[in-house]
This record gives sequence, structure tokens and C-alpha cells, in this order.
Amino acid sequence: MSNKLWEKNFEVNAEIERFTVGRDREMDRYLAKYDVLGSMAHITMLQSIGLLEKDELTQLLAALGNIYKTCEEGQFVIEEGVEDVHSQVELMLTRKLGDMGKKIHSGRSRNDQVLVDLRLFIRQQLMEVVEDVNTLFDELIRKSNHYKDVMIPGYTHLQIAMPSSFGLWFGAYAESLVDDMLFLQAAYRMTNRNPLGSAAGYGSSFPLNRSLTTELLGFDSMDYNVVYAQMGRGKTERNVAFAMATVAGTLAKLAFDACLFNCQNFGFVKLPKECTTGSSIMPHKKNPDVFELIRAKSNKLQALPQQVMLIMNNLPSGYFRDLQIIKEIFLPAFDELKDCLQMCAYIINRMEVDEHILDNPIYDPIFSVEEVNNLAVAGMPFRDAYKRVGLEIEAGTFKANKDIHHTHEGSLGNLCNDQIRALMKRTLGEFNFEKVRRAEKSLLKQAIPDTPKASL
Repeated sequence: MSNKLWEKNFEVNAEIERFTVGRDREMDRYLAKYDVLGSMAHITMLQSIGLLEKDELTQLLAALGNIYKTCEEGQFVIEEGVEDVHSQVELMLTRKLGDMGKKIHSGRSRNDQVLVDLRLFIRQQLMEVVEDVNTLFDELIRKSNHYKDVMIPGYTHLQIAMPSSFGLWFGAYAESLVDDMLFLQAAYRMTNRNPLGSAAGYGSSFPLNRSLTTELLGFDSMDYNVVYAQMGRGKTERNVAFAMATVAGTLAKLAFDACLFNCQNFGFVKLPKECTTGSSIMPHKKNPDVFELIRAKSNKLQALPQQVMLIMNNLPSGYFRDLQIIKEIFLPAFDELKDCLQMCAYIINRMEVDEHILDNPIYDPIFSVEEVNNLAVAGMPFRDAYKRVGLEIEAGTFKANKDIHHTHEGSLGNLCNDQIRALMKRTLGEFNFEKVRRAEKSLLKQAIPDTPKASL
């Protein structure tokens, strides 16, 4: 038996249905509880404008509350023959409440329904990504402070260049995450706008109160123009994908460094044994597979914005089924990014470093610039000092003075980690996640009054 919200008195060819439905039911499981949340807000608004009676709202909210709990427990299923999550929720309501369940769709279309589902889903996922980015940031800052005086060679062109430190190396990736957080913040602010009430993209003749659903769902504002609200499908995913790709870019570079520094030719860092894998033939191997996979997955994530763009870029205004395909590449990407962030934080926390790298005379030439600068401070023209030190290196007579003192902001002796941490704290504070949490708790409390506050 088929259950479709749009079904009339004919059936679609089975192969056409298979092709058009595609992986929608699988992808819609990501959206199930958010579809319920959106419906709770929508019917609360419908009651406020006289399209539902108070007792109908009470019964519908209670039934939706039960469906929400089913989603939270991982028991929600889109049945065979049911097209999507919207159809499944409405079917469950009509089974329980009869014709009353059919009233929840007044004033909306599946177009704005999936839009609000996606916004709520993305909003929650971004909140979780932000938390994981901040956890990794804290680990990097902690390591930077702990090893601030442990020196390593810096590289240009993969040639030893100038003195660096683990303080600088760990801290550089921490500050990179601060900039990445700005992209996440922009993505969050663009996401946290309410498209509900735009219906199929052209509004409704019902006197909908879009300000009320905006407040109930904790959005910062609405997508005001109903045509633009529909145009946001694909654009939102693309912008969020760019933010995710920015984080992934930092992870990929960090993973490459970690693999390089872990190999025996460098030996700068030692990964925890439980985070490495062995070889089926070489008993000595401890492979950095986790960082290699982080690198590969992060590089794949950096392709996500282009994939989204190629699907939606040549579409005019209005809804098109092309947009369905975006869900298949976009929705699972959050779990992949969060997994990479969590794995990276776990290993960084347990990573050991070699505190005597520069004891090896092979690295003595990185102190050549220090000697040039010392001669210049003593009065020798810089170019003459450069030539003199260069000739000493060629002759093998250069003696490295490793007692160096960098004092300017952001250098070896002045990491500015407190300032970097302050930047991150300020950026985190501008998200205002608490507003969203309060709104969702309040909405759920109307539907599930006996639910312990902590579980909301």
C-alpha cells in the first residue's frame, strides 16, 4: 500500500517511483525529530489563528511528543510504501487521532517543511561541530603551553629554515581553528532563519503568524521573502559546506604534519600505541592510520561545497527535485567531520614529543639567521652579515648559537596564547546557543510535560 501526501486516483510506475524516491527515506531519518519539532511549532501557530481548536492542539502535541520520543530512542521507521518522513509522521497521527491528524498540513507545503527540517538539523549539527572544534582547540592550546620551550626546526620548501617550537606548532593550529570558527558562525547565522510559512515558495492565503513560529523554534529571524526562502535550499547547504570544508582544511594539514613528524626520518612526535596499526608482514610497523584517514576524510569534505554547487548552481528560482540529491552527500558529512575532530583531539591529548630534537648538529644551520641578525645589531650591514655567515656555512666553520630570545608578539618567546584563547571565547559567545536551547525545551515541554528537564 502506498502513502503519499500528493496521491490522487492513479499510481506511479514502480520503476519511476524507485528512481524518484531514491535514498530519500534513508536520508529522512536524519530529519525525523526535526520534522516533529517543526510540526509542533506549526500547529501551535495554527491554533493561535483559529485553524485548530485548543483540545485538538493538546492531543496533536501529545501524539507528536510520543513520535519525538520514538525518534530520540532510535525507533522511528519510515514504513514500506511511505514516501518520506513528512508522510510517515502524518500517517502516525491519523492512525492515532483520525481526521484530526490530517489538519497539521494546513498552510504549509513539503517544500517549506523540508526547509525547516534542514535548518533545524543543520543548526543542531553546527552546535555539535562547534563543541568538537572547541575541544580540539583546548587540547592544542594546552599542548602549546606545555611544550612552549621545546624547539623544533621550521621548514620552507621542506628544507630546514629557522628555529620554531612545539609551542608555535600546536598554537598555530589552535589559531587556525579560531578563524574556522568564524566561518562556522557565519554559517550558523545564515542557517538560523525561519523558512516555515513560505509553503511551496509563494506563501499562503491563510493568515499565518510566521513571527510566532520563528519565536517558538528559536530562530533569530525569518527568511522574510517567501521566494527567497525557497531559493535558500541548496544555498544554505553550500554555505555550511564551505564552513565545514574550512575546518577540514585545518585538520588535513595537521594530519599531514603529524604523519610526517611521526615517521622515523623526523621522529619529532610519538603517537600513542593504541592509535596506530601494524603490518601483516613487518613486525616493527606502527602506522599512523588514524591521521591518514583524517587527512583523506578531510580532503573529501573539502570537495563538498563544489559537489553542492554543481547540483544547484544552474537552477532558476523555485523548487526542483535536483535538490533532493544534495541531502545524500550533505547530511552524512556532519558525522564524518565530527568523527575526525574527536579522533584528532583524542590523539593530540596523548601525543608525546621529542624534547631534544635540536641536539642533532644536522639542524645547526637553522640558527644562521640568528647569527646574521646578531652581526647586524652589532653594526655590520645586513647584506655583509648575510654573506659572511653564508661563507662560514659553506666552509663548515659555522658555529650555531642556540641561546635565542624572540620577544615580539606571536614569536617563540611570546606565543600570545592568552590572546588566541580570548579570540576563541569571544567568537563562541556570539553564537548564542542558549536561546535555541531554551526555545526547544519550552516547545517540547508543551508536548512532553512529564519529561525530565535534563533529557530535553
